[in-house]
Amino acid sequence: MAAQRNSSKKVIFAALAGNLLIAVTKFGAAFATGSSAMLSEAIHSLVDTGNQGLLLYGLKRAAKPADIRHPFGYGMELYFWSFVVALLVFAVGAGVSIYEGIHKIQHPQPMTNPVINYLVLGAALVFEGAALLVAWKEFRKTKGESSVIAAVRRSKDPAVFTVLFEDSAAMSGLLVAFIGIMLAQATGMAWIDGAASVVIGIILAVTAFVLAMETKGLLVGESAHPQVTKGIRIIAEGQSAVFRVNELLTMHLGPQEILVNMSLDFRDHLGADDVENTIAEIEKQVKAEFPEVRRIFIEAQSWLSHRAAEESISA
Repeated sequence: MAAQRNSSKKVIFAALAGNLLIAVTKFGAAFATGSSAMLSEAIHSLVDTGNQGLLLYGLKRAAKPADIRHPFGYGMELYFWSFVVALLVFAVGAGVSIYEGIHKIQHPQPMTNPVINYLVLGAALVFEGAALLVAWKEFRKTKGESSVIAAVRRSKDPAVFTVLFEDSAAMSGLLVAFIGIMLAQATGMAWIDGAASVVIGIILAVTAFVLAMETKGLLVGESAHPQVTKGIRIIAEGQSAVFRVNELLTMHLGPQEILVNMSLDFRDHLGADDVENTIAEIEKQVKAEFPEVRRIFIEAQSWLSHRAAEESISA
């Protein structure tokens, strides 16, 4: 789990350093040239810098040990702060970019010294590309043969895929800004620069929506990957003392923290020692096979009693 956390921090620190340098440079270029698209890009980079700070804070909070008030630990704090990041991308990044773009379309003003914009955008592409490469390499370690979309939906570590999405949006925004500034200069129509700012805002809004949907699922509680659930069930059913697995529930309390709750129907005529030993063996094997399983609760219950309890809840 510590290795996973260090991997996430590596991605975030790389993105934070790159975005901070880029934000300062973009703001200087925006004020020097009067480019609306460049100002939107500067705000975008500043928001991303703050977002990385929030993700680091979330990782720090998530690492706190369990206590009396939070007996299952603080792992889900990372999910909360990742959701806050998605809201900031939408409210600040997308909102300000669209507002600035519309204002520039309504009141177009010619740019000055557009060469500065090209130089800054070129440097930003290099810095953002480097940060994106770091995020992509870390993401590929868990991606496997799955598609990017499937891997994101399967991932329980929002720190990595949030940075990956942000950096991808940043690269797209830089290309849009470059095209917008170039067209505005070539045609003399300053409003195109504002239109580029609106497009950048739309890119950020879409990115924020996707991030919000993914982190919402984690925040309200997602089950473990089906392969993990299947493996736990196989271990339980493989015990000679177990007659039937009545129910198996799992939930992620953090990227590498899974809670497991099982209802087992043990064979008749078993002694208390046999049941206790079987439970201990199941817990031992599950934690050895799936280290991310941190807590296991096993309930001894007959199948008929389990069905009656389920029917009473649904009635």
